[in-house]
Amino acid sequence: MASFFRLFIIFVLRYKNNQTMTELLVGTRVKHPRYGEGIISKDKITSYEIFFEKGGKVELTKNNTDLEVVEEATGSPKNSLTLNEIEKVLEYVLDKHAMLQEVVPLGEKWSGGNMILQPANPSLQAKEVPIETFFHKIVMVRDRLRVLEQNINSHSRLTDEEKVDLQQYITRAYGSLTTFNVLFSEKEHYFVGQKTK
Repeated sequence: MASFFRLFIIFVLRYKNNQTMTELLVGTRVKHPRYGEGIISKDKITSYEIFFEKGGKVELTKNNTDLEVVEEATGSPKNSLTLNEIEKVLEYVLDKHAMLQEVVPLGEKWSGGNMILQPANPSLQAKEVPIETFFHKIVMVRDRLRVLEQNINSHSRLTDEEKVDLQQYITRAYGSLTTFNVLFSEKEHYFVGQKTK
């Protein structure tokens, strides 16, 4: 399933980068240098089916630069989804299943820095870790906790009481990680533990 999503995203991104025409309605009169004038009869996701005077029924991609609008059709758009709508649906589904990685900025003062783990024993060597690497791991832990939280809340077999019990463990885990909030550049990305009253 993940490979399908990956291929679909690649398709959408390639198509989006190449798209030069706006969505046209069925009934729009167009002109093509090879086929002459025609009318759009079907609006597909990436192409139009057009009946031309000279060429008959021809399917052309929506990013075809030779296609010129003679007269736009009036009315409401078709009932099927546009590429933009498909993109929004796909983004929603990927986000719901935590397959989209949110870009979380590291605090500016930490960029290029290192974290040094120095053992108490002077005969042992210190370990140096780039802060960016450590920060990335922290963000991954946070994202995995969020997915766990979503899975618990949407689980059909758990009772509300069981969900609350499990949720408390996640809240405590967030609380344990608040020390690392200093690394985030924006407060909206902070870990938030249990609030004291």
